[in-house]
Amino acid sequence: MAAKPLRRFVFLRWAPARAALLAILSIAALLAAPEAYAQVGSARYSSIVIDATTGEVLESANPDAPRHPASLTKMMTLFMAFEALRDRRITLDTLVPISAHAASQEPSKLGLVPGTRMTVDQAILGLVTKSANDAASALGELLGGSEDRFGQMMTLRARALGMSHTSLVNASGLPDPDQWASARDLAILARHLVNDFPVYYRYFSTPSFVWQRRVIFNHDRMLQSYPGADGLKTGYTDASGHNLVTSAVRGGVRLIGVVLGAGSNAERDIHMAALLNQGFGQMDVPVERRPTQTAGLIAAAHAATVETPKPAKLRVAAVASAWGIQVGSYPTERAARDAAATARRVADDGGELRIEAARVGRKTVWRAQIMGLTAADAQDACASLAHRKTPCAVLRPPSRQVASR
Repeated sequence: MAAKPLRRFVFLRWAPARAALLAILSIAALLAAPEAYAQVGSARYSSIVIDATTGEVLESANPDAPRHPASLTKMMTLFMAFEALRDRRITLDTLVPISAHAASQEPSKLGLVPGTRMTVDQAILGLVTKSANDAASALGELLGGSEDRFGQMMTLRARALGMSHTSLVNASGLPDPDQWASARDLAILARHLVNDFPVYYRYFSTPSFVWQRRVIFNHDRMLQSYPGADGLKTGYTDASGHNLVTSAVRGGVRLIGVVLGAGSNAERDIHMAALLNQGFGQMDVPVERRPTQTAGLIAAAHAATVETPKPAKLRVAAVASAWGIQVGSYPTERAARDAAATARRVADDGGELRIEAARVGRKTVWRAQIMGLTAADAQDACASLAHRKTPCAVLRPPSRQVASR
C-alpha cells in the first residue's frame, strides 16, 4: 500500500522578532561563557562543511576522528524509516508497538507506556523535535525486530553509504562505548537524507507538534536563528559534548555543516553559523552580515585555547536574558552539582550548570541550576523531569525568580 503524504504537522508561527531574539540570546550566551571558547579547540572537537549537491568539502577539522554521535544517531534511524516508507514496507499510519524495553529508555522521551501504540508519523515527529529515545527505540524494534538487530542493520547500511567510521548499536544514541561516527560520515548521511528523501526531509523543519495535549518544541534553535536553515538534528551526552548537523540553503546553494564536541548549545550554534557563513562565502553566495564577533571561532577549531573577548554589554545582556531551571537546594556544593548534572542528562537540553550559594538562616545551601536555555527549553526540561518525579522550577529572566513549577 502506498505511503500517504505527510500531514498533521503542527506549525506554530514564530514571529520574526522572536527569531531574532533567539539568535541574539545564543550569541550573547556564547560571549558570556569564556570556557566555551576553549571547547571549540578541545580534543573531542570535529567539524566539516560540504556542498550538498556535489559533496565537495569546503572546511574540515578532524573530520574522520571517531566521536560519540549522541542523538545524531537518530538521523540513521530516520534514514532507515524513510527507506521503509519509500519501499512501502510501512506507511505513516503503521502502528508502532511500545515494548517495555522502549518505554524504559532514559530521557529525553515522550513517556510512552508499554503495551500502547503510536503511528510511524508520530514516532518520526517525536524524534525530530523532542529527540525522544523511547520513540526511537520503538521505531527500531518495528524495523529490525529488536533494537540490537536494528543496530546491526544501521551499521551495515551506513557502511554501504560510505560511512566507513560508523558503528551503531542502538536507535537513539544513548551512551554506549561501541557507538561511534565521524563528522564526515554524518555529513554523508545528512546529504543522503536531503537528496534521497526530499518529501520526508521536511520533517526536520517541524518547529513543534502536539503529543497528548502537550506542545513539543524542536530542540534545534538554528531553525529560528540562522536564515536558510531547514534541519537537521541536535545531540548531547556528557561523553560527546554538544553536537549539531545543519543544512541551510541560500541563493540556490545548499550546504551541510557538522559540529561535534562543542562546549555549550550557544557555542555550538554560533560556531555552526560561522562555518556556514564561511562556506557560503567560498561559494560566492552573499551572506547576511550581523554585528557579531564570530571571527576567530573557525580558527579556534584548530587550537586548544583562544583569547576570550570582553564585550561587557553583551555579557550583562546574556546574564539578564537567559532562562534556566532549578532542581533543588542541597547542603553541599558537590551534592548540588551532582543533582544538576543528573537533571541535565535527564532533560537532554544541554544547558550550563550553575551552582548558586544562598544563606538560609545560619546555614549555607547550594541551589542546583541549569542556565542558558530558551523559555521553551526550560519548560520542556521541567516537563521531562516531572516524569521522573524530580523537582523542577523554571527560572525567568532577568531576576531568575521562580516562574512556575
